[in-house]
Amino acid sequence: MEIKVNFLDNLRLEAKFDDFTVITDQPIRYKGDGSAPSPFDYFLASSALCAAYFVKVYCVARDIPTENIRLSQNNIVDPENRYNQIFKIQVELPESISERDREGILRSIDRCTVKKVVQTGPDFQIETVENLDQDAQALLLAKPPEGTATYIPGKDLPLEQTIANMTAILADLGMKIEIASWRNIVPHVWSLHIRDAASPMCFTNGKGATKESALCSALGEFIERLSCNFFYNDQFFGEEISTSDFVHYPTEQWFQLSPDDALPDGLLDTYCREIYDPEGELRGSHLIDTNSGNRKRGICALPYVRQSDGETVYFPSNLIENLFLSNGMSAGNTLAEAQVQCLSEIFERAVKKRIIEEEITLPDVPADVLAKYPDLVEAIAALEAQGFPVYVKDASLGGQFPVACVTLMNPRTGGVFASFGAHPSLQVALERSLTELLQGRSFEGLNDIPLPTFNSMAVTEPNNFVEHFIDSTGVISWRFFSAKADYPFHEWDFSGTNQAEADTLFAILADMGKEVYMTVHEDLGAPVCRILVPGYSEVYPVEDLIWDNTNVALDYREDILNLHRLSDDALADLLNRLEESQLDNYTDIITLIGVEFDENTVWGQLTILELKLLICLALQEHEAAYEFVESFLQYNDNTVERVLFYRAVHAVLEVVLSDDLSLEDYLASFQRMYGTSVMDAVVGSVNGDIRFHGLTPTNMQLEGLDKHLRLIESYKKLHAARAAKAAR
Repeated sequence: MEIKVNFLDNLRLEAKFDDFTVITDQPIRYKGDGSAPSPFDYFLASSALCAAYFVKVYCVARDIPTENIRLSQNNIVDPENRYNQIFKIQVELPESISERDREGILRSIDRCTVKKVVQTGPDFQIETVENLDQDAQALLLAKPPEGTATYIPGKDLPLEQTIANMTAILADLGMKIEIASWRNIVPHVWSLHIRDAASPMCFTNGKGATKESALCSALGEFIERLSCNFFYNDQFFGEEISTSDFVHYPTEQWFQLSPDDALPDGLLDTYCREIYDPEGELRGSHLIDTNSGNRKRGICALPYVRQSDGETVYFPSNLIENLFLSNGMSAGNTLAEAQVQCLSEIFERAVKKRIIEEEITLPDVPADVLAKYPDLVEAIAALEAQGFPVYVKDASLGGQFPVACVTLMNPRTGGVFASFGAHPSLQVALERSLTELLQGRSFEGLNDIPLPTFNSMAVTEPNNFVEHFIDSTGVISWRFFSAKADYPFHEWDFSGTNQAEADTLFAILADMGKEVYMTVHEDLGAPVCRILVPGYSEVYPVEDLIWDNTNVALDYREDILNLHRLSDDALADLLNRLEESQLDNYTDIITLIGVEFDENTVWGQLTILELKLLICLALQEHEAAYEFVESFLQYNDNTVERVLFYRAVHAVLEVVLSDDLSLEDYLASFQRMYGTSVMDAVVGSVNGDIRFHGLTPTNMQLEGLDKHLRLIESYKKLHAARAAKAAR
């Protein structure tokens, strides 16, 4: 994690990281102002808080109340060496906690991350640089010994060379990549989380049988998501980029909207139109680009090559971002390597969807076949030793597809987690299934997986597949575990050179009657392909283009960002449009308008419901505000401070709306209950003196929205690189 420090007045310092700011000072006796804890005090507190966090995680997983658990830490200083200290952590546990859980809580404290880092002894490296912001050296692994070359199946270059190449690409872009976390909870299963230090919203996860292969996975995913703009999928690019020569890529084309709003000629082909507009309801306005929000430019479309005949077909960027998410994109050392990874993931997700929705029972992989892969057997044995039964399944549906499955049960919670992996090699597919299962997870994290069900509707519900796509935590059917498999086991093997494997995978789709469209991005220095298989590789249903399109943001983005400047008439119009839209009241404003607010602010927690409530208060529509505040208090999950504010609003509105009550009679009691500062804000909001309490003013230039501005700055690096490449 990158922490930037600013020097304030006297001895006060400001540390900024992610969306947080920490202020430190020194005691007056050390010539400070005593206005904040010292850096060393924060260090001591971090150890106690980290220990308490692990206690909380242990207790939550076992439904143990924490109200009567107390924890304290004292540090005992060696009088002869003040750097030699004992951190004594004590826990007071109620008698109701069993002896087994008492031991478990103590063991959980022993896992404290701060404690482990201190005990291991961090290595401090101190240096000067010309410019902190321009120092884009990746914060990754140390360089391997000279001449080291580790090859794994599917990679056309050694892991060491792949890491060096991808790291150099990101450094040339000016992106400082940092490793936020590593996981290795069982043998031969590694995962990590990497991110852009300047814009942590740009992050990826990697997985592999070794730490080097996991790092390759994460870096490759980072580059693929940069190249395909996935990090910025439905985010507002800002007015500067929206009016630049190109928004996404120099090769994009813009199609003007017609007066009748029909789909413009030259957009999509006949095959795709039959899939995406089967009822003739899709209009041009449905396909306006969400990122630019520039209606005047029309529809932004990107060129894809139809693989059956080499013809170029233009796909609206809006359609891609709404339906495909990250499915069908990959980076590689060579194009063929990227294609194999890309097509494998497409098959993995499509076959998984079919298996889950049709409640197919898969055959087990026989023990003698598993024995061929001892590392896999060892990792599974380690999971089962922790009390998690594991099933290894053949998901090829009788040898048709290169897909495998590893499924874990958690008897403690009753949850089940089915993880799928695909690759032309059965060994690699099984490895990917297992590493995907544990990617970024601790043993405690396996307590959150959902229970299986015999309810077919819960399994086939569209959002269930989305959950499976995002992190594999959707629901699966109990029928999945039947002893009677629907297909026989097939020890399949589609492997060969990467080019041969890519040809085989393309041929499977062709035999299924599927048209395949591909675009290749090489402007960053690594081959990245994005493959679309209409009617097969979408994540969201086609109907979302009409009924749940992300460009609904265009109807509200400008008004919401200019909320504090709107007249009463404009506010009333915004309220009416929100009411008539049938949008879910609990949709957050971040999602609605595609702008990232700091999650620790009122903007970051704001929902459509709360926005309507605040508009009603501003317009003095007290009866409507009262109805909204009741809904807010009943269902909304917000900060303690915000809920307290609305409880006070509810009480004041009850008085104001009553014919026989006077606010003056209750104000003193309300102040004692909610606090004077809260009541000042509430009374001001109810009488109209204060508008949109807690929401800091911003505008279409995103003033004050540092989190989103950092995201745009990240995209501008890409945009500039593409412009420079196109100008050569």
